[in-house]
Amino acid sequence: MSITHSIGRRKTSIARIYLEAGKGTITVNKRDYKEYFPTGPLQYIVNQSQEAINAKDAFDIVVNVTGGGITGQAEAVRLAVARALVKINEEHKSTLRKAGLLTRDPRMVERKKPGQKKARKRFQFSKR
Repeated sequence: MSITHSIGRRKTSIARIYLEAGKGTITVNKRDYKEYFPTGPLQYIVNQSQEAINAKDAFDIVVNVTGGGITGQAEAVRLAVARALVKINEEHKSTLRKAGLLTRDPRMVERKKPGQKKARKRFQFSKR
């Protein structure tokens, strides 16, 4: 099996992954994923796509991720891994779709409007 390339995005984070058959190592920006994503919930998010199809130790994954915070980056990695698993085997698509792992989360930060303090917050109003 050759290397499979896939991209995942979340907010302003972009994750590019390279997935190939192996022993289950995950490298994020040239570091182990447990070092890059220090908390348990973030590590769970990164592994979620593989656990859904029971292939946790079947693939080696190399990730390049940029932008955003670590939560957005972890979710971008999750989407990229799910997309790569579908590229490898189309039969995984229904399982990953039911788990909600193939859906790109479209929510982004709302832009700041002119004449306001933030996106929705206004400057203080003085009647007199």
